[in-house]
Amino acid sequence: MVDKKRVLFMCTGNVARSQMAEGLLRHMAGDRFEVFSGGVMPSYVRPNAITAMNELGIDISSHRSKSVNELINKPFDYVITVCDHAAQYCPTFPGIAKRIHWSIKDPVVAGDDDAQLEAFRVARDDLRDRIQQFVADESA
Repeated sequence: MVDKKRVLFMCTGNVARSQMAEGLLRHMAGDRFEVFSGGVMPSYVRPNAITAMNELGIDISSHRSKSVNELINKPFDYVITVCDHAAQYCPTFPGIAKRIHWSIKDPVVAGDDDAQLEAFRVARDDLRDRIQQFVADESA
């Protein structure tokens, strides 16, 4: 059996985009990938991220926001930054990690509850499309 490729998703706070990406890849291809997420300034998982993922039948309510420092000594095959700030401040990881950057718009926006949730849906769907392509490329 082939070892699973190890993927780390990073964003600034590990509160929304990287959490949703972790849940999406694990749901879509968890049999092929070992998936992690972290942030350079962790906080808490945003309730709107949990809600947006629940709409797809993916439960990330048990996720916690993690510091990249918890993961710095782990080897990864891919380190995927999902925000520009994290791409700029992402540390170097041991091993042969391939760095990929996806500039996903920050879903934490001003506005009423409906506008905020819609921004999380847009980010989630953008991530889902990119992850589907990532998985397809890895299968080729």
